[in-house]
Amino acid sequence: MDRGANVARLAQETFDVLVIGGGATGAGVALDAATRGLKVALVERDDFASGTSSRSTKLVHGGVRYLQAAITRLDRAQFRLVREGLAERAILLRIAPHLVHPLRLVVPAYSWRDLLSYRIGLWLYDRIAGTQSLARSAFLSVDETLRVFPTLRRNGLRGGIAYHDGQFDDARMVLALLSTAAQAGAAIANRVEVTALSARDGNLDGAELVDRVSGKHFSVRARAVINATGPHCDALRRLEDPGATPMLSTSRGSHLVFDAAWAPAGDGLLIPRTTDGRVLFLLPWQGACLLGTTDIAAEAESVPQPEAAEVEYLLDQLGQWLDPALTRNQVRAQWAGLRPLIGNPARATSRIVREHHIEVGPKGLVSIAGGKWTTYRRMAELTVDRATAVHGLIASAPCRTREQVLLGSHALKPGLADALMQAHGLEGDCAQHLVGSYGDQAMHVLAHAGPAGKRRLLPDHPYLEAEVLWARDREMALSADDVLARRLRLSFVDSVAATAATARVEALLAQA
Repeated sequence: MDRGANVARLAQETFDVLVIGGGATGAGVALDAATRGLKVALVERDDFASGTSSRSTKLVHGGVRYLQAAITRLDRAQFRLVREGLAERAILLRIAPHLVHPLRLVVPAYSWRDLLSYRIGLWLYDRIAGTQSLARSAFLSVDETLRVFPTLRRNGLRGGIAYHDGQFDDARMVLALLSTAAQAGAAIANRVEVTALSARDGNLDGAELVDRVSGKHFSVRARAVINATGPHCDALRRLEDPGATPMLSTSRGSHLVFDAAWAPAGDGLLIPRTTDGRVLFLLPWQGACLLGTTDIAAEAESVPQPEAAEVEYLLDQLGQWLDPALTRNQVRAQWAGLRPLIGNPARATSRIVREHHIEVGPKGLVSIAGGKWTTYRRMAELTVDRATAVHGLIASAPCRTREQVLLGSHALKPGLADALMQAHGLEGDCAQHLVGSYGDQAMHVLAHAGPAGKRRLLPDHPYLEAEVLWARDREMALSADDVLARRLRLSFVDSVAATAATARVEALLAQA
């Protein structure tokens, strides 16, 4: 993706669709519309996936927690959400296998009643997934459970239930969606902010923009404008209608990261019950182990941070299940993300169903809000359906995103990591990392930088200097934070290591 060329296109061309927001939903909308043959522009105020979309729990799932709520409350909306999530999980595993993979999770039980309850609930989860089930849930004996998670509290343990869900790299998924949309003709740019919406004869016809890199102000023209700004949806709606009634309640979900040794078998742990009725996940990810998440009502701030009380909450809740417990000194990184929830701001956010909502404003602004990462594709499909109907757009093709393989997975084959090791003399961890991040584009990443690009950024991590140059030249990374947080993910895995790598990344970004 060429940022300079795309910014020029924004100022010069008229588009069918202008998408505002470069997170999961916005990227999904851009890809859906572009592959239908519509002329698409997308702008993001900050970096791609810099908000909610890079700060998830990294699961592609129907949602065991939602199933639990559906059963206890007899809530059809929660059942529907689980079914939709499981269907979308199957699609994502198919269209982006280099970024999405199955993950086995274990639910420990400390009473026979709980063991039976979890077995029935996860059997139902399998049944809802049907032919799209990754593997059937199974009973684990006490010894088998402890073999997977030897630090579990042993006193009273009755065994566990193993089940499968999906796991992914959320920020790189956004980049894959955007890169695939760009291949289909979309003009995409980050660091471009909408300062006003423009209208003619009472209908929106584009937006006023500022390039936050050059400072240049310009206009973009489009027949339809789609608001996919996540937690900031209401703020953009007020640019169309200053009196717009808020749609969203926003909650913060915080995560902690520890050494990978806390998930030694490579499986995840689902803690089925916290003192406030939530579930927690302890998951292997990117060579580390992440714990999440909280659910705290919050304002729609740009860069949310975990509060001290949330850190203590996560450590305390996990400590009730592990022996020995983890401590604050063992935290390698921490982050928080915002959930854009459709619902009454006065209601407890933990009780709001993660459904989405599409609204058309008085001047034709199409706003998509709510939902969750796993269902981004379906949300995008319905949003483009609505926008084309409302604005009379003529698409040359139907929705194709159920089958549209994302960039990086077209020629993905087993043995690619071995081929990289043989052809380029890479060590195994570096080769595996490249394939897991770029898929069949890994060879191009190395070729783009030349021999010097094979150097590691840090001795104890698999990231290569070639990736920094690729991020700068092909993925619109403009700062060290863009690279370390959302291209390489190091900031989410080891904050000390990310700080140590910053100067070298900045030097590489500055190279001619």
